[in-house]
Order: sequence, then structure tokens, then C-alpha cells
Amino acid sequence: MRNSFEVGPVQIGLDRVARLFLVAGPCVIESEGHVRTMAEALQRITSDLKIPLIFKASYDKANRTSVQSFRGPGLKEGVRILARLARETGLPVLTDVHEPEHCALAAEAADVLQIPAFLCRQTDLLVAAGKTGRAVNIKKGQFVAPWDMKHPLEKIRSTGNERVFLTERGSSFGYNNLVVDFRSLGIMRELAPVVFDGTHAVQQPSAADGVSGGQPEFIPLLARAAVAAGVDGVFLEVHDDPARAKSDGANALDLKLLRPLLETLLAIQAAAGAGSAD
Repeated sequence: MRNSFEVGPVQIGLDRVARLFLVAGPCVIESEGHVRTMAEALQRITSDLKIPLIFKASYDKANRTSVQSFRGPGLKEGVRILARLARETGLPVLTDVHEPEHCALAAEAADVLQIPAFLCRQTDLLVAAGKTGRAVNIKKGQFVAPWDMKHPLEKIRSTGNERVFLTERGSSFGYNNLVVDFRSLGIMRELAPVVFDGTHAVQQPSAADGVSGGQPEFIPLLARAAVAAGVDGVFLEVHDDPARAKSDGANALDLKLLRPLLETLLAIQAAAGAGSAD
């Protein structure tokens, strides 16, 4: 059961020829100034390339490896920052939610509530997110078969909310590593619109003594393959200085590499007959 809907100006899940959309931003809100800088930079690049953009940043990263890891400003301050950014830039905004009680407040700022991969089976969280009426992005758990993502979808849709899409970010086949089975994109796309997360797919979970490692050199390769396979959108965590990022810098895409990658992805989409480069 595929569906299509709008998130602000972004069209998601159209069966007709549609342009690739992008979900991008830093992993976490490091400061109000930093997310504003990143949002404006991403907006300039995607506007030049005519790529619809949903800006993403998390107010809290509750599933960090170490208790000492930076988590973000928290719900109240994060919602204030994201609401102001959305209002002043006009961009639709996506943020993670980790607890059912957070959903209603997060929905005051965010156009899309994202269910983290580790929580994709948490019924109360899914139902609470669905009840807000906001679009919901469910990240496929590293431990979930693609055909089993119909069950989280059903939990959202049980609330009457059909504005839901799925994101592939790789599966665990052993310790500290993720592998992408590209068959999953086609399987899940029969259920809902599908986004490919090119940055968490190269993550090496908990592989760097209390933090996650990564292989960002493979982000372009995986993203190219996903677009050729016909995904609706691409998810990229982007940072202007990955080495100093406070979360997931090891698998983030350097901002300076974003434009050439997007140009390549648009060319692949056009060549594959899945979209227009107009």
C-alpha cells in the first residue's frame, strides 16, 4: 500500500515521475547558531539544484553509546530552536522522538517526526507519533527484515495517519558493522515511500571505544546505488566540520562534498528514468 502526501512544499511518494527529495542536516542540535548556518547552507545548495529539502536535526540523541556522549539541548530548548528555524527559513523540519510523551510537543515545531531505528517496534511511541497528524519517518531497525516493516506502518496507520514513509539504513550482520541489502528498497517501496540513509549505512556502531565509527568514503557509492534502484528520497547527515561534530561525525558527509554528490544523484535519477533533471 503506497501513499503520497506533502510535507510543506515537498512531495513524497508520488507514483508519477517525481524529483528526488533530500532529508539533510547535522545529527544533533549543537547550538542554535550552528543549525541555522547548516540550514542556510543546505537551502542554498538545494535551491540551486531545485531539490526539495527537509531539514533534520535532533533535540536529543537518547541512544548514544556512552553515558558521556553529547545528547543535545533537550526537548524544550530544541523545540524552540527548530520552531524558530522553520519559521524564519520556511523549511520543513524533521526531528527524532524517543518517548511517547515527547511527540505532541515535538510536533509543534517539526513537520516530520522520526522514529529511530532501535525504536521502530515501540508501539506506544509509534501510536503517539501517528496521533499528532504529522508525517512520520520510520527508520528500519538494523534487526528487522524489510517485509516486516509492514507492522510498524500498521501501527501508525491505525491512528488514521497515512502520512508515513520508511528509511533504510542497513542491517547488522555481525559486530560493529552494517550491510545494505538493496532488495529491501524495492520490498519496502511496495508498502510506503522509501528513503535511503547514506550516512548511517556506513556507520560502524560502537566501534571506536565508546563512540561509533564510520566509513564516509562509501557514502557516495551507496547513495548512487540507491538512487539507481528508484528510492523516493535520500537522507544524509551533513556537517561543515565532521571531525569536530558532537555526534556521528565519523559517518557524516562533509558539507563541501554535498553539491557534487547531489548533482551526480540527479543525473543518475534522470538516466534511470525515475525523475526529471529539469
